[in-house]
Amino acid sequence: MTQLRAFVTRRIPENGLDLLRKEVEVEVWPEPLQPPYGTLIEKARGIDALLCLLTDKIDANMMDEIGPQLKVISQMAVGFDNIDIAAATARGVPVGNTPGVLTDTTADFTWALLMAASRRVAEGDRFTRAGKWRTWGPIDFLGPDITGATLGIIGFGRIGQAVARRAQGFGMRILYHDLRQHSEAGQKYGAQYVDLKTLLREADFVSVHTALSQETYHLMGEAQFKMMKRSAVLINTARGPIVDPKALYRALSSGTIGCAALDVTEPEPIQADDPLLTLENAIITPHIASASFQTRGRMAEMAAANLIAGLKQERLPNCLNPEVYRDRPA
Repeated sequence: MTQLRAFVTRRIPENGLDLLRKEVEVEVWPEPLQPPYGTLIEKARGIDALLCLLTDKIDANMMDEIGPQLKVISQMAVGFDNIDIAAATARGVPVGNTPGVLTDTTADFTWALLMAASRRVAEGDRFTRAGKWRTWGPIDFLGPDITGATLGIIGFGRIGQAVARRAQGFGMRILYHDLRQHSEAGQKYGAQYVDLKTLLREADFVSVHTALSQETYHLMGEAQFKMMKRSAVLINTARGPIVDPKALYRALSSGTIGCAALDVTEPEPIQADDPLLTLENAIITPHIASASFQTRGRMAEMAAANLIAGLKQERLPNCLNPEVYRDRPA
């Protein structure tokens, strides 16, 4: 019997790879950067299963090039805007992701960015390393207090709610905006539902946790920044294109808002000559909100479990297109 084959588009934690190797012949792309689109086609052609990342474009052409034997696509991420889900469904290929596991880790990192931005941690570190620290200065590196401030959360799903739960410990006033009201969660975390304009006008900190869609593309742009307080801090750990980077640069460089802390950018990775990188009041990290040992390890296990289930023709534990099972026997 021919051994089933899987291609993994990047090195993932070993606990996930160990699970895969017990069930399937595995090839892992060894380079630090993702395989180029054409190279991925060449490497994946004829495989039975694909384990991919957000950085891999998996479209209809890719699926056709891989071949009709493709049984499952497993993404080691929560988001999936890089995968053509409709094309996979049309070909009867279930697609899995790794939801839930990174909620607390991402919320923790959101708070790391919020606190680093408000207390100017990155600026202070650069200042010290440059040998500029000569004495204690009573007006040096001043920033806004967090305790008692107003936090505005855009997108009140699992991560947004986890951020609100942490904000309670700082005695913050919490506002949120979402496509729908989360009355029970809002009451639980002391968060008030408001329209977006109210949130932007009143929040000292604005944290973005909504999904990327046609409706949320450049949701934060010129008009929205002008509504915010001049001292306001913007945090984005969701998706880069939710924030218009050119408008953000203008807002930060002109003092329209106080500071921004981004874990995601448009494009991603951010280009080395991007003007945002010249600003002292911008913190930019390389999409590392889920980068804890425990979370990344669990994500690898979940991605492996989805892939193995797909190879066995079983329901994926976390399936993005369950409609592929409608015509299959129970």
